[in-house]
Amino acid sequence: MKVATIVGARPQFIKMAPVSRELRKHFDEIVIHTGQHYDYEMNKIFFEQLNIPEPDYYLGVGSGSHGYQTGGMLQGIEEVLIKERPDLVLVYGDTNSTLAGALASVKLHIRIAHVEAGLRSFDKRMPEEINRVLTDHISDYLFAPTETAVKNLHKEGIKDGVYLTGDVMYDALLYNIKIAREKSRILDELGLRSKEYMLATVHRAENTDNQKNLESIIDAFIESNELIVFPAHPRTRKYLKTYGLMEKIEKATNILLIPPVGYLDMLVIEENARKILTDSGGVQKEAYFLKVPCITLRERTEWVETVEDGWNILVGANKSEIRRAIKEFEPSGETYSYKFGDGKASMKIARILSEQLDR
Repeated sequence: MKVATIVGARPQFIKMAPVSRELRKHFDEIVIHTGQHYDYEMNKIFFEQLNIPEPDYYLGVGSGSHGYQTGGMLQGIEEVLIKERPDLVLVYGDTNSTLAGALASVKLHIRIAHVEAGLRSFDKRMPEEINRVLTDHISDYLFAPTETAVKNLHKEGIKDGVYLTGDVMYDALLYNIKIAREKSRILDELGLRSKEYMLATVHRAENTDNQKNLESIIDAFIESNELIVFPAHPRTRKYLKTYGLMEKIEKATNILLIPPVGYLDMLVIEENARKILTDSGGVQKEAYFLKVPCITLRERTEWVETVEDGWNILVGANKSEIRRAIKEFEPSGETYSYKFGDGKASMKIARILSEQLDR
């Protein structure tokens, strides 16, 4: 039996690592990398650090509009699937790579498994929301990370093929955090001390492509007077320059702007941060797993459990709200519900697929 795994962006590489280890005990796996993220730090280093097999196919689609990017992926993925004829296609998360992989597969009558199914922000302005909803409705096997995700699918009439497995990113973190603590030297390299800085990541289009939002976020960072480590996505750097914000950052004494870092280094920076400011879904979860207070630079999140438990607060791009959260937000410390599984989601997914595809 052959499984084709489709990835294209950093979070998908992280999710793929533990699942692929388990899948290869049962199936032949081919990896199709769309090239949605093409920068070295956002791409190749993750395959090296996470010990993921090199992709069998690299489509090299790169950046562009949603239509251009998704269309290019559709064409490339379809050609590979026709050639390889897999029994199943596995997609992750909510990117354009996810949707393109699912669309190409369903039209070729190939079964689809969606890892991280059932997530909802209920904000259709987010392209990720459209991607995840459409993918769920054409998938055969839906692996939900939380009970909330299962309930979301049931409300939409999706009940067949739904499995509560837990979160594969939790698997990945448990596996890699010990390695990261031993191998990473990033704190020494940056001159950082544990719990004496905050970490920020900004990459969502709703923030980077909106000058008012990005200016508000950067001003809040600067005016906080807190030491903020800011690994900037290449696309974010482009907009910082376009909007004239790079000069502000360079003049500020409390913003440490650095290139994107590898996964292991990122785990160490996250674990040792006093607070995390982010618009990333994956970083919200990692902050929760590591018990680091998270300030989310979005008005909605698909990871509602982190907010319900009091470890995450939604502030959007509102400067005063960001500054207030930086200064005042602290989890109560009374709630910490492990709602993301037992660290064995990858094993469950591989076992379920083995049982189902053998029928």
